Amino acid sequence: MIQTVIKRDGRIVGFNEEKIKAAIRKAMLQTERGEDEALIQRITDRIAMNGEAQMTVESIQDRVELELMKSPRKEVAKKYIAYRNQRSIARKAKTRDLFLEIIEAKNNDVTRENANMNTDSPAGMMMKFASETTKPFVDDYLLSAETLDAVRHNYIHIHDKDYYPTKSLTCVQHPLDKILKDGFFAGHAESRPAKRIETAGVIACISLETAQNEMHGGQAIPAFDFYLAPFVRNSLIEEIKTLEKLTGKDLSHLYNREVDDFLSKELEGLEGEERLFQHAVNRTVARVHQAMEAFIHNMNTIHSRGGNQVVFSSINYGTDTSAEGRCVIRELLKSTYEGVGNGATAIFPIQIWKKKRGVSYLPEDRNYDLYQLACKVTARRFFPNFVNLDATYNFHEKWDANDPKRYLYEVATMGCRTRVFENRYGEKTSVGRGNLSFTTINIVRLAIECMNILDAEERIKMFFKKLDEILEIAAKQLNDRFDFQKTALAKQFPLVMSRLWNGAENLRPGDTIEPVMNQGTLGIGFIGLAECLVALTGKHHGESDDSQKLGLRIVSHMRSRVNEFADRYGHNFSVLATPAEGLAGRFTRKDRRTFGIIKGVTDRDYYTNSNHVPVYYHCSPRHKAKIEAPYHELTRGGHIFYVEIDGDATHNPKAISDIVDLMDKYNIGYGSVNHNRNRCMQCGYEDATPNMQSCPKCGSISIDRLQRITGYLVGTTDRWNSGKLAELRDRVVHK
Repeated sequence: MIQTVIKRDGRIVGFNEEKIKAAIRKAMLQTERGEDEALIQRITDRIAMNGEAQMTVESIQDRVELELMKSPRKEVAKKYIAYRNQRSIARKAKTRDLFLEIIEAKNNDVTRENANMNTDSPAGMMMKFASETTKPFVDDYLLSAETLDAVRHNYIHIHDKDYYPTKSLTCVQHPLDKILKDGFFAGHAESRPAKRIETAGVIACISLETAQNEMHGGQAIPAFDFYLAPFVRNSLIEEIKTLEKLTGKDLSHLYNREVDDFLSKELEGLEGEERLFQHAVNRTVARVHQAMEAFIHNMNTIHSRGGNQVVFSSINYGTDTSAEGRCVIRELLKSTYEGVGNGATAIFPIQIWKKKRGVSYLPEDRNYDLYQLACKVTARRFFPNFVNLDATYNFHEKWDANDPKRYLYEVATMGCRTRVFENRYGEKTSVGRGNLSFTTINIVRLAIECMNILDAEERIKMFFKKLDEILEIAAKQLNDRFDFQKTALAKQFPLVMSRLWNGAENLRPGDTIEPVMNQGTLGIGFIGLAECLVALTGKHHGESDDSQKLGLRIVSHMRSRVNEFADRYGHNFSVLATPAEGLAGRFTRKDRRTFGIIKGVTDRDYYTNSNHVPVYYHCSPRHKAKIEAPYHELTRGGHIFYVEIDGDATHNPKAISDIVDLMDKYNIGYGSVNHNRNRCMQCGYEDATPNMQSCPKCGSISIDRLQRITGYLVGTTDRWNSGKLAELRDRVVHK
């Protein structure tokens, strides 16, 4: 006897015989003889009584067809079969329409979900076809009924759901020294160890590009300066050896001569070995500069993931105080300042300056001059961003200024904001680790559902009750995904699980990755704290002290629950200030359909990213820093602080250093600065002229604004979805 039915979306519901009767009746009404209630009841009774306890909708419909074919009313069976086919076609129509929009390269929120992906290209289309057809498979076969219900009702979003079946991990900070020293074999390609700076730069590109094809998130290098520094000396020695051949002199005593700084200088006035040595230094600096130019160029032109997306890459640097490391930093910054192609701003890699007192921040610090240069470059090119190693939660007790591998104990960041540092299951470090997967909670919806509770105390109490329920679902879903991911074999990720992931060197190709999985993190994110607070209190945290207190209470509660989940499930759980791109508008659209337009909550086309003060709220950088700073310590899975400054920052690097000073003062972990930058889409010309209508170089009227979207730059806003475009239009200057 049938008791429950499995619907097409995976939900399990009680059996309702009236649905069988209604379907048969519709088919009968399309025949000349019309209805036969007695026959309808007999067929329904036979199916209900002879069926299994739990059946799918499709299997029940198959039984209806068989019973009709055995009955005197075979013409009804034909109508019923035709009706089923029509319903099937209708269900497929949505997919058909979606595919047509991809084929026709239409601009919409599906094709513009990821601004770093060119879905207009054949490879991009293919990726989008795969993505959109994979998600229903995940819903039907890989998610629990509880999780699927939470997704369908807009409580949670599972990031990179289309990659779920691949068992891939999100991201990793590359221990590049291993690859540069030992080389690697990945799939069909083999890379030998590097010997010179040019080769080291190319291998860094290859490492990032190869791993991008094995993972669904970004790629980062945690200590770019430290890793490439030895190859500056190698290249110097090469240049000295060339001089030995030219002069016939033995200059081997110059190979390891100490250098305070690698700087190009005029040879005039120098004689003998001093002249030869300075010539070798000049040649080395030129080679380092060319290698950095090539690295940046490659990261903006080498495509991954089937050829439709440049590598989502980040590099961290700034704390190597050796002459060689400083040379790498200086020439990288100079190349970035010059731009690529016709002088355009490089979109990738996202560059991140490691700001640390005693090393790279204060006037007396060894790398202060490079920090000043970094601020100058940011004022023109948006990068580097700044990670604050002096933030209390970024401190590592093992860090020692005299340790040549001190970078192992420095926080490194993924450009969009992902942070991996604390570790319950190994060394506390960013190197060789990354995020496994993450899921975001729509805290705005939870707040909206509590708005009608008049008593403020009861309203807040109910919100936390709902938040706990969804947190439990999110944590269980992430654990379920972990259990699925851990069954992957090391050979499925030939580079990541042989050279990059901590502990992977002990895995054989046929081993599962389970023994090393726990080096990564599972993130529970949130979106729309501002709108959540408006729903609960009437004001967001930027305009009300009481709302700020509640906001901190909410995120602190999430942090406490995440620690509980870490103990319960045995993983590195963390809270993430979600970098929402397509999600910012998707959550809002669904909530607006359900609840209508609510002022300050659903009346815009997007929810505010994570814990940020709304982009449309007028306030000073100091006020914004003061409000957002406390959330950084709570969101150990990743966070970012943005400031919008006015006008042309190119000649005002102090405006950048002032923001870094705010980060230092308020214990902010990671931050960046936005400013006005026009870009000609025809020739690449850039400047900061307000409201520029035509290019002064080529006359083109195809002018775009170069802007950040969630932490990374996008060369054209044509690839932004509607929610992020609406947010861009609302952004105000902080002054």
